[in-house]
Amino acid sequence: MKTLSVVRILVCSLIVLACGGSTTKAQETLASRLVGTWRLVFVDNVLPDASRVHLYGENPQGILTFDASGHYALQILRADRPKFAAKDKSKGTPQENEAAVQGSNSHFGMYSVNEAEHTVTFSIEHAFFPNWEGTKQTRSFVLMGDEFRYLVPTPTTGGNVTGEVEWKRVSR
Repeated sequence: MKTLSVVRILVCSLIVLACGGSTTKAQETLASRLVGTWRLVFVDNVLPDASRVHLYGENPQGILTFDASGHYALQILRADRPKFAAKDKSKGTPQENEAAVQGSNSHFGMYSVNEAEHTVTFSIEHAFFPNWEGTKQTRSFVLMGDEFRYLVPTPTTGGNVTGEVEWKRVSR
């Protein structure tokens, strides 16, 4: 009889854990689901005619991290940037410097999430594009499983375009 009671307790415990005894994705906030490291999938400018420009080439590289205390860091690089012939970044040619600038984007600072509006606001402390420093930029986003996609209403290229960026989770 005692063995049967122990088995019942174990089975009930497993059922409770399987049915919600631990936090489920439905119970987590959007902000807590963003925490972790993300790898870049694509970063495009979408033109008014819906055509796309791959700003950082066909195989852009990037990483985005969100921590639980509200800090973030984002880095995007064009994979095929040419190396500097002089092997010294202070001695780059105008063409090498231009390729380095056009093939890079990074910024870091604090972030906040508006759960109701599905937006993330980046409070940019420092950025590779200095015009973004000290600004707050809000992006509407979709978070589905391990995919995080947002829109950039003010891309660094300016003009009548919208940026679209997608990330895939690497770790929590």
